[in-house]
Amino acid sequence: MLLQWDRTGQGPVRGFLLVMVMAVIVTAFVFSGPVQSQRIEGRRREDLKIDEKTREAIIDSVVAALHETYVFPDVAEKIENRLRRKLRKHNYRSFKTLEAFTRELTNDFREVSSDGHMWVRRASAEEIDEAKIVEPTKEDIARRVARQAYNNFGFEKVERLGWNIGYLKFNYFANTKHAGDVATAAIRFLANCDAVIIDLRDNGGGSPSMVQLISSYFLEESTHLNSFYIRKTDEMKQFWSYDHVPGRRMENVPLYILTSERTFSGAEEFTYNMRNLERATIIGETTGGGAHPTERKLFADLEVLMSVPFGRAVNPITETNWEGTGVEPHIKVSRDEALEVARLEAMKALHEKAGRPEIRAGLEGAIARLEALRSPAQIDPELMKRYEGVYGPRRITLENGKLFYQREGRPRYEMIAISDVLFCFREIDYFRLKVELDEEGNPDALVGLYDGGHTDRTPRARK
Repeated sequence: MLLQWDRTGQGPVRGFLLVMVMAVIVTAFVFSGPVQSQRIEGRRREDLKIDEKTREAIIDSVVAALHETYVFPDVAEKIENRLRRKLRKHNYRSFKTLEAFTRELTNDFREVSSDGHMWVRRASAEEIDEAKIVEPTKEDIARRVARQAYNNFGFEKVERLGWNIGYLKFNYFANTKHAGDVATAAIRFLANCDAVIIDLRDNGGGSPSMVQLISSYFLEESTHLNSFYIRKTDEMKQFWSYDHVPGRRMENVPLYILTSERTFSGAEEFTYNMRNLERATIIGETTGGGAHPTERKLFADLEVLMSVPFGRAVNPITETNWEGTGVEPHIKVSRDEALEVARLEAMKALHEKAGRPEIRAGLEGAIARLEALRSPAQIDPELMKRYEGVYGPRRITLENGKLFYQREGRPRYEMIAISDVLFCFREIDYFRLKVELDEEGNPDALVGLYDGGHTDRTPRARK
C-alpha cells in the first residue's frame, strides 16, 4: 500500500511516503467498486461528461472513504454535511464534467478542513491499470524505480560555493532503498565544507527514510525527529535519526535551509524538525502547511482518485505540527532572495570564527559585496561625475545615473557602491575597486583589491 503525502495529486510523485510494515515499497492503490474490464488506456482522454446520478455516486464513495480513514472524524462529518446539502440543493448541477466536478469537491474539502493534502480528481488510465496489479512484478518495480532514477531521485545540484560553503538542492525525499547511494554521495561531497545550505524551495516531500538519513548527518546522536498518529490503529509511530551513517557527520557545521511556499509535507517535516532542534537557520518563505500523511483511494468504476489524510504529525518538542500554518523561517525573504541571504549569513558565521587574518579580511570583503548587491550605497551625483575619466588602462564612465568600469580589452561592468569610494561588481566576486581621493576630494587613482590581499594602483590621467 502506498501511503502518500502529495500536495496536488498531479504529475510525478511528490508526496510523503509513510511506510507502515513493508520491506519493499510498491505502488498500489486502495480501491473500491468493480474494476472495468476494458483498458481505459486506449480511450481518448477528453473531458468526461457526467450526470446527476454519477455525481451522487461519487459523493457516496468519497464520504464513505472519509468516515473510514480521515484522521479527524468530526471534520469528516462536517464535509459530508456540506456535500449532501449542496447535492440536495442542486448546487453541483452546473458541473457537467468529471474534471470540473472533482475540482469543486476538492474546494469543498479544503474550505471545510483547510487540509492541503485532501483532494479528489479524475484518475489517469495508468493509475487505473496499476490498481489491477495485486502483486507487482519485478519489472513493474524496476520501471517505477527507473522513472525516479532518470530524475536522479530528485537530487538536482551539489556544489562547493565560495568560502567553502556547501550547497545541496533536491526536489523530493526519495526512499533510501533506491536513492540512499545518491543521497550519501551528495552529502559526503559536502563533508569538508565549513557551512552547508540545503535548498528545499522546490521540494514537495517524500520518504521519512530520507528525512531520517539526511537529518542524521547533521545531528550528533540518534534523535527523536517526529511521530505520526494513525487513526485506524490508534497508535503513534516514532521516527528517529540513525545511529550510524556512511562517512562523516557534520553536527557542528552551520546549516541553512531554504524554503518557499512550495516547500511541502516531508520537506516541511525536515525543516520543522531542524528548526525545533535549533539545528538550522531557516531562510525564505513560509512553507505550504501540509503535515498529514495520506492514503490514496481509487474508485475505478467512476474513474475517480482521492487523497485522504489518515494520520497527523506530532513533533516531540512542540507536541503539534505545521498543518495549515506552514513552517515560519527565521529570516523571511522572497524565494528568489533566499540563497543570496543564506550565503551572506553563512559568511558572517564563518567570519566570526575565522582564525587566519587573510581569511577574515577576505570574508569582510565578500560580506560587504553581498550586502551592497542587496542594498547599494547612495552616492552624491556630483561626486559620481568627478569619478569619470581615464586611469591608465582603466576607465570610468557615467551613463543614466550609473557608473561603469572597464579595463582595456575587457568587458564593461556596472559599479555597485559599497561606500562612496569602494565598489564591487555583480559579475566578478574576487575583485573590488577603490577610488583614491586627493586632499580636495577629487579622484586621484584607482586601486584594484583582489582576494588573497593583492592590490594594484593606477593614477588618473591628467589633462
